[in-house]
Amino acid sequence: MASKFELKMGPATREGFGKALAELGREDARIVVCDADLSKSTHTHLFAKEFPDRFFSCGIAEANMVALGAGLAASGKIAFVSSFSCFVLNKGFEQLRVTVAYPQVKNLKVVGTHSGISIGEDGPSQMSIEDIALACSLPGFVVIDPADDAAMKALVRQAAFLEAPVFIRAGRSKVPVIYGADQKFEIGKAIELIPGTDVTVIAHGLLVAEAIRASETLAAEGISVGVIDMHTIKPLDVAAIEKAASASGAIVVAEEHLVDGGLGVRVAQAAARTRPVPMEFLGIEDTYAESGSPEGVLEKYGMVSREVVAKIRAVLARKRG
Repeated sequence: MASKFELKMGPATREGFGKALAELGREDARIVVCDADLSKSTHTHLFAKEFPDRFFSCGIAEANMVALGAGLAASGKIAFVSSFSCFVLNKGFEQLRVTVAYPQVKNLKVVGTHSGISIGEDGPSQMSIEDIALACSLPGFVVIDPADDAAMKALVRQAAFLEAPVFIRAGRSKVPVIYGADQKFEIGKAIELIPGTDVTVIAHGLLVAEAIRASETLAAEGISVGVIDMHTIKPLDVAAIEKAASASGAIVVAEEHLVDGGLGVRVAQAAARTRPVPMEFLGIEDTYAESGSPEGVLEKYGMVSREVVAKIRAVLARKRG
């Protein structure tokens, strides 16, 4: 049976963020944006071009940028602050903790671009592999990693008006198109892309497309692999995890992030409380990646469908044994 997913290449999710932000700026004068001298890379330059009086260039100073954004949000603005994930989360973490999470500032939206290892040649100093763990550790924060352009645009729009601080993860590289224009998204609600009865792969961001490819590969062998896009990592859709565990009896979590502290840990916690099943985890294994082409780096560190297939086979062997 032919796949319903063509997975042709589309824009990078950072591009979807920039376009959605400019659209929001036209609709609501409360939207303001802070950037750390990276607006061309983060695509906040689209907003800056139209609304220069609502755009604040903070220079190479992510900590100060977060504090400024928190102040704007506390004063009634809907403030987006953006930089590379490794800078805004690592350098800005103390300010995110003290000026946003602790005082419960609801209208700060943090967008980290160039996440994961797929930035390639920029190297390990700029590869953010801890950002999901850091963001999830902030009380009250919502954490989102959209898989494609359509998901990013829809979830940025929802995040803007959500009564909570939000971290949104975006990538540098172009990504496969997964969703059509009619797809509905809801923060905190996972999307079942493919139902499965043998095993379910739960993924976010770049690994959603690889999970789909793995499912299609194994379908030819008669193995039914479900795929869930867990675009919201916090709050987690526990009901979707319980349903997947019940339907398939085994789970693989795949993500472009450290295995320690990532989505896999959160899914395992949820499964342990509701319906424990055999699990495997695909991600960065306790190391920093090397510099190289995006394709080469992803291949070396296993962020490809072939490795998703290997994890599926491993968990199925445990399930059957």
